[in-house]
Amino acid sequence: MAARLRTYLELVRFEHTLFALPFAYGGMLLAKPGWPGLQIFLWITVAMVGARTAAMALNRLIDWRIDARNPRTAQRHLPRGAVKPLEVITLSVVGILFLTLAAFNLNPLTAKLLPVAVFFLVGYSYTKRFTWLCHYWLGLTIGAASAGGWIAVTGSFEPATFALWAGVALWLAGFDILYATQDFQFDRENRIYSIPAKFGIAQALKIARFTHLGTWLFFVLTGILTGAGWVYFLGMLFVGAVLWYEHHLVQPDDLSKVDQAFFQANVVVSIGMLVIIALETWL
Repeated sequence: MAARLRTYLELVRFEHTLFALPFAYGGMLLAKPGWPGLQIFLWITVAMVGARTAAMALNRLIDWRIDARNPRTAQRHLPRGAVKPLEVITLSVVGILFLTLAAFNLNPLTAKLLPVAVFFLVGYSYTKRFTWLCHYWLGLTIGAASAGGWIAVTGSFEPATFALWAGVALWLAGFDILYATQDFQFDRENRIYSIPAKFGIAQALKIARFTHLGTWLFFVLTGILTGAGWVYFLGMLFVGAVLWYEHHLVQPDDLSKVDQAFFQANVVVSIGMLVIIALETWL
């Protein structure tokens, strides 16, 4: 049983929850001064784990045939037969059930927004089949975690909610563009839509840089709208430096450090933002 559980966690890349979960907690802390209570914290965690599990399981299932043709992804669990499609479907259903349970235990607005969240979670995997804007759909979808954390506490949207959501959405879109450079040739040959396949690697890297500039500006705007102090804005210098370093790692003629930029640098951004927000709200 332990081995099977490990297989399922690897299938959905459970460690990638570190990208979105800190921003859900960040939205929770920015929404109102002080600790919102253990119950809200736990239901936000359940919602995020459920949404992330459902989204990744569905992505693996929907992209199964594409992954099997791509040398980079051919050894994923479904293409090599390590899991069965029914198991993946079951994982996605369980994830959606966890998300639903959390949404109805938080407040009326989170419950009302549940169908919208599920639509975006399911829809992402299909967008690469018809638009190179798929990276921004992914950002909008996963970036909603920050807004979810916010409305879980307040039961409403505020201007800062949208600013934080936009910042996280652009951050995710930017590093997804970097990640997609690995499949540049495969995507072009198989009519898979992506910014690298559409514009070429050099131009895609420029677009990713401007996208992450937008990330930083929206994070700064979030601080202005919430009346943040010097701790938050000093932290923004750190976040800006990490984003710059991420792009320094990936060059048009050297994509060998894409994985390092994708995982290590972005975990530093997400956890770093949570630490900055926590220090700002608690000091």
